[in-house]
Formats: sequence, C-alpha cells, structure tokens
Amino acid sequence: MQDTPASSSATLRTAIITGGNTGLGYICASNLLHDASGGSPWNVVIACRDPERAQDAVKRLRQEVNAAGSSAMVEAMRLDLASFKSVRDFTEEIGRRLDTGELAPVHALVCNAGIQRGATKTFTVDGFERTFGVNHLGHFLLVNLLVPRLALPARIAVVASGTHDPAQKTGMPVPAWNDPTALAKGDLGPLAAQDSPTKIGQRCYTTSKLANIYFSHELASRLPAGVTVNAFDPGMMPGTGLAREAAAPLRFVWNHVLPRVIPLLRRMLFTNIHTPAESGAALAQMLLNPALEGTSGKYFEGSRQIRSSEESYDKGRSQRLWQDSLALTGLADAAA
Repeated sequence: MQDTPASSSATLRTAIITGGNTGLGYICASNLLHDASGGSPWNVVIACRDPERAQDAVKRLRQEVNAAGSSAMVEAMRLDLASFKSVRDFTEEIGRRLDTGELAPVHALVCNAGIQRGATKTFTVDGFERTFGVNHLGHFLLVNLLVPRLALPARIAVVASGTHDPAQKTGMPVPAWNDPTALAKGDLGPLAAQDSPTKIGQRCYTTSKLANIYFSHELASRLPAGVTVNAFDPGMMPGTGLAREAAAPLRFVWNHVLPRVIPLLRRMLFTNIHTPAESGAALAQMLLNPALEGTSGKYFEGSRQIRSSEESYDKGRSQRLWQDSLALTGLADAAA
C-alpha cells in the first residue's frame, strides 16, 4: 500500500472516477467535491478517453467548487479502457505523481465507465469484443495495477447493473455466460444462439455486468486488509451516455423521451429507475458512508444492500474469470 507523501497534497484525498465526465460519474464526482462529512477534502481525478469532454467537465465542476468556497480539487487525466497501453500509461502516471507528492494519496476508485454496443460487433485496440473489453477487462487491468498504490483505508466501487439478474425483469435479455476467452471474442453462450444482432448487443452488455459482479466477488477475497470493494447497481437511468452506440431512434427515445416520464416508468414498469442525480448521490455514498467501513464483496441497489443474482455466486466462474482475465490482460505474464 501507498504511504502518504510528505507534501501539501497530504491534506487531500484522491478519488479516481472512470467516465466521470458525464452522467452517473459526473454526479458522483460533484457529490464528493461537496462532501462536508468532516474528513479531508477530495481531489477528484476524472479519468476519460476524450480530453475535450473531460476538460469541459472539470471546468463545470471547478465552478461548483469555487462557488461553494471549498478547498476540494478536480482534474482530468486521459484513460481509454479500450486500450491496455492507455490503462498502463495512466497507472504509471498516477504512480509517478504519487511518488513525487504531486498527487494526494488515492483512497477511492470508482469503476464507472461502460458501454452498451449496438447491433454491430466492434473490438478494442487489443482485439477484444468492445463491451467485454471496456466494461470488464479494462477495469480489471486498471484495478489490479492500482491496488498496490492505494492508501489505507481505501474503497473501490464497481458499477454493475440489475440487468444481470433475470429476477429483476428489466426488459433486457438475460446474460449468456460462456468461457471468458470466448466472451472476449464476442462469443456468447447458448442462450444467445437465436438472437438478432441488436439483441446480441444487449446481451453482451448484461453478460459484461455479470462479469463485473464475478470480478467484485473475487477481488474482495484477494484484497489486503483496509481495502474494500462493492458492486453498485444505479438502476435504469434514461438520458445518460450508455446508449451512445445504439441506433439513432433508440438514442432519441433514451435521451429525450424516457427522462421526461421517469415517475410514470416507475409506476408502470419497475421501481429501480432513477435520475442520474439520484444514482450519482448513492454511488458517492459507497465511498463516504461510515456505516460501510469494512463492508466488502457485497451488492448494492442504490443505497440498499441486496443479493445479486443466484448465478452471480458461482465461485468456479468467478475464479475462472479471474485467471483468464490475468492471461488476457498480460498480468499473468508479469507475475510469472
């Protein structure tokens, strides 16, 4: 674990939020910057693949901080989870800045960024199906490289989704689990055999969210004392950037129609539908709530701890996913 450097940055705590430039991640960042719970103020690092959008988010967040007269800080760093090189460059820069005292000790990491692809299969720079590559493999590599640099106590939050659970009846196709090396190629399990291209894209997403929970469970069993990890379901959040790769008509409905009828959707469909403001505040509490100190390996629907799907407690799968992910990301070679 990382010792606190003897510098002015020691008065701050750093939180890294992937995809913190918009939606859920942005609101989480805003809540951390306004935290008045009595601890040291936060330095929030917005980790984003688009420097222009990241800087725009930083500008808006700094205006909030200045208006509140807070000593909290916010900055942007480039991170593309679809590129292992980018992930490694990011973590190396974090390490360099920690060693020089330029960056305050890292006490929180939020694995928030994610995509839901459309009907077309696309791939990461490293040749992996993009949904699995970004939502799982990129974060898997990021967390494993950053854990040794975390300052105690530290919390990790992994944004999952209720769509992984057939019992939730979210309207999304249930996961079609397969061998992790097959999932990395975009090959889903037998449940997806008759799917249309659009439905395959949706099922890749729900399957990647199941992977997030397997990862959280297995990581919890491997973390050193003083570091916790929990999975978080923000619920359905119309208007966020999740559908940016969907077909144009679906994007329009997601961005402009559904956000206006959230109360109606709660009554007609299911209650786990929220605005980004509601879910972002709940996500921030995963890092701030004193009652969660020492809580690890659990699953939260908003602020409520519940059980994830029955399928998600398959220990054999979580261990296999861990070992295969080590190989796919090159971490197995580094440990050899």
